[in-house]
Amino acid sequence: MQHILDAIMAGDTAPDDFANLDLPESYRAVTVHEDEVDMFEGVATRDKDPRKSLHVEDVALPELGPGEAYVAVMASAINYNTVWTSIFEPVSTFGFLKRYGRLSELTKRHDLPYHVVGSDLAGVVLQTGPGVTKWKPGTEVVAHCLSVELEDAEGHDDSMMDPQQRIWGFETNFGGLAHIALVKSNQLMPKPAHLTWEEAASPGLVNSTAYRQLVSRNAGQMKQGDNVLIWGASGGLGGFATQYALNGGAVPICVVSNEEKANIARSMGAELIINRSEEGYKFWKDEHTQDPQEWKRFGAKIRELTGGEDIDIVFEHPGRETFGASVYVTRKGGTITTCASTSGYMHEYDNRYLWMNLKRIVSSHFANYRESWEANRLVAKGMIHPTLSRTYTMDEVGQASLDVHHNLHQGKVGVLCLSPEEGLGVRDHEMREKHLDAINRFRGV
Repeated sequence: MQHILDAIMAGDTAPDDFANLDLPESYRAVTVHEDEVDMFEGVATRDKDPRKSLHVEDVALPELGPGEAYVAVMASAINYNTVWTSIFEPVSTFGFLKRYGRLSELTKRHDLPYHVVGSDLAGVVLQTGPGVTKWKPGTEVVAHCLSVELEDAEGHDDSMMDPQQRIWGFETNFGGLAHIALVKSNQLMPKPAHLTWEEAASPGLVNSTAYRQLVSRNAGQMKQGDNVLIWGASGGLGGFATQYALNGGAVPICVVSNEEKANIARSMGAELIINRSEEGYKFWKDEHTQDPQEWKRFGAKIRELTGGEDIDIVFEHPGRETFGASVYVTRKGGTITTCASTSGYMHEYDNRYLWMNLKRIVSSHFANYRESWEANRLVAKGMIHPTLSRTYTMDEVGQASLDVHHNLHQGKVGVLCLSPEEGLGVRDHEMREKHLDAINRFRGV
């Protein structure tokens, strides 16, 4: 891989020279192994350790198919789906790979006894397959994680509705935590020129998700003046949701867990903050019983901050722990947009507060190409900024995943792949200087 890295680091390598680079028969990647899917059997979720299941090893370079591209990965990032993959919850991802492998002769490549994980990347196009015209070797890119076939009619209004919609690096193989990634060319987008490789890699999944969940007509349809309740407002998803609310003229009510995170939300421009630790909300009396009095106390706090107004849109992603409260505090006719469920998938809420007040629950799962492109464009224009707090090497990816699993991180956690150090890849230094404080807002937190 050194000759590929040298070509990238030179900064002036011609597209034809990139296209003619010899590619290795194998490359370094982060994997999980099918023969280890039972390794955590009987272990509590929190005690499952990604450091034991994630491997950094050489794997064979897959065949390049039509409409696909090889990308030299300079940096990637950790998302919660990598944690799920590494602890084999809620199911092993090898079931995804087997189902995908049955689709066609080409997709059989994905059904392997190992899974190369990772759903973010920033890097350089190395080669493209037949039919690719938009992207040339040598182009600096980021990738979104939506993988679709678009052979069915359902996907042509909103590609998230494609029956063959999958999340790359989670439900497909050959993901971004590697030196080379295999992507569909319609996953590629221009790398923001003012960001480093690790900064550019970090927004991908969460930025696009937050855009669809709040802004898009496919979910939140946020408008100016909306009161938007944002759980985990300084986290990986919530940090982008807070930025979108502020950029769109909405009023974010930011829920955080400590004063340090509250200060991050304030530094983004948010004024209405609820510190859960100080307020001591206990939405569950025990494992089986919620406490409506705590919902009411939470709603009273929101009205205190908003001058008596209720919530128009809830940005929901914790899931089980918070969902009952989210439904309760939403205004009549308001919307709860939900994804992820990091605290549990089995949501419970009092349906009287939903049906009698005509509230809506809207599911949101990543984003389509147009939404991802728009979200990336806002990053490139300096209107939305990365939330990168810390960067690990690829050899440290187990520890990085463990930190995310235990919520020890803040914002996004990056991973250097081919890039030998942090701080490389900036092309527009003038623009970077203009936004440097915002770019570094989460650093070291």
